[in-house]
Amino acid sequence: MAQAKAGDTVKVHYTGKLDNGKVFYSSAQHAPLQFTIGEGKTIPGFEQAVIGMKPGESKCIIVESADAYGPHHEEMILKIGRDKIPTDLNPEIGERLQICQKNGQTIPVTVTDISESSVTLDANHPLAGEDVTFDIRLMEIS
Repeated sequence: MAQAKAGDTVKVHYTGKLDNGKVFYSSAQHAPLQFTIGEGKTIPGFEQAVIGMKPGESKCIIVESADAYGPHHEEMILKIGRDKIPTDLNPEIGERLQICQKNGQTIPVTVTDISESSVTLDANHPLAGEDVTFDIRLMEIS
């Protein structure tokens, strides 16, 4: 039976969990994730775990933050004045927003704190700094 290797396109079902057991994503009710090993479209630790798997095989792996969503960078936290927020927007803690940079690029941010005078936005990936556990089942190699 074939084993997944670099260059193969694979389909996997997976469940991602945090250290406390909280599930942050499961593909169980969705189509399996499809990617080509070696293209770098998934986090490095996830991609490496699939290498060598056979269709129908399952495994559980722990991916440290450096090989998952990266470290949490304090310099990516921005406190802005409430006067910089559009008047029709009432941000809530935990809400995901998009901010536009001067060069036109948008960056997803999470609202982490709100006061009368300011709003704190975090541009880190929501799972940055977290070690994550993945239950992976390889469905298909093509």
